[in-house]
Amino acid sequence: MTYVTTKDGTEIFYKDWGPKGAQPIVFHHGWPLSSDDWDAQMLFFLSHGYRVVAHDRRGHGRSAQVSDGHDMDHYALDAAAVMKHLDLRDAVHIGHSTGGGEVAAYVARHGIPQGRVAKAVLVAAVPPIMVKTEKYPGGLDISVFDGFRSALAANRAQFFRDVPEGPFYGFNREGAKTIPGVVDNWWRQGMSGSAKAHYEGIRAFSETDQTEDLKAMSVPTLVMQGDDDQVVPDKNAGALQGEILPNATVKIYPGLSHGMLTVNADILNPELLAFIQA
Repeated sequence: MTYVTTKDGTEIFYKDWGPKGAQPIVFHHGWPLSSDDWDAQMLFFLSHGYRVVAHDRRGHGRSAQVSDGHDMDHYALDAAAVMKHLDLRDAVHIGHSTGGGEVAAYVARHGIPQGRVAKAVLVAAVPPIMVKTEKYPGGLDISVFDGFRSALAANRAQFFRDVPEGPFYGFNREGAKTIPGVVDNWWRQGMSGSAKAHYEGIRAFSETDQTEDLKAMSVPTLVMQGDDDQVVPDKNAGALQGEILPNATVKIYPGLSHGMLTVNADILNPELLAFIQA
């Protein structure tokens, strides 16, 4: 397997498929998943001649289950280590949920300053901040995230079954048909990671104010979100991102869920391709 070792000694697993001379598309996964969550996108863009890259966040998937560094600063640094190791330039960075926060932090703090980024995409992404604050009174109460922590600590395996069976893909909506393989794959990815990384990652994705990261993302950025996102409410995410980003295109999809990249890949993949090729 392919790994890069960061400055603090953490081994980060990554995938690197396709022609090395082709434009790279880099995928940043959500909590508590792994790079496997991007199968539908990586195979699609590989078939269109792109180089596709994705890594497992520290403590997730096949990356090292280290004790420390489960915060947005380290997530961005780890991503930067992969990009430097592969010497990726003119890259398009696509992030989902927590991975969208990682994209914002990486692009703003490392990618643009190093001249490595062409475009970015934020899909159902957590910035500017999920929790309710004085600056963002429309956010979710901290009790929501305390509930996540309690459920994870009490029975992570059951919590990681309840999330994909319920709000993540909208399978809890009336008339929705659950896809067992999708649920099982979510559970598999989650349980392959570290409980400590997942527990501490809740704070990273909910309490990190990334307003300044968004302001610094000067590259063309596509914002995509479903208006039935029960995990990251679009009014506090995609709508605000469109107001803060200096060069944004915002697309809100009626009725689509937080996990729309998986269950609605047939809709989203062509739109991602159009944005990249524009």
